[in-house]
Amino acid sequence: MAAIDPLTAGAVFLATAATDAVYVMFTSAVVARKRVPAATWSSVWYLLSSYAVISYTENWMYVAFAAFGSWVGAYATITFLHSPPGGPPVGAAPE
Repeated sequence: MAAIDPLTAGAVFLATAATDAVYVMFTSAVVARKRVPAATWSSVWYLLSSYAVISYTENWMYVAFAAFGSWVGAYATITFLHSPPGGPPVGAAPE
C-alpha cells in the first residue's frame, strides 16, 4: 500500500467538495428549468469529478478524502442556497 500524499489528499478533498457544490447548483438550475445554466453546471461538474477520479484511482485510500469532500461540498452549498421559501433557487438565471 502506497503512502498518502497530503497534497493529493487535499486536492481530492477540494475537488470533490467543489464537485458537490457544483452538483447542487446544477440541480437548482434543473429544478428552475434553466437550460443554459443547467448545461453549464453539468459540464463543470464533469470536469471536477474527472480530476478526483483520476487522482484517487491510483490509491483507494483517497476515496475517504473524496467522500468527506463530497459531504462538505453538498453541506456548504445547501447552507448557501438556503433562503426563505418562495424565492427563486440561487443559481437560476433571473426571469
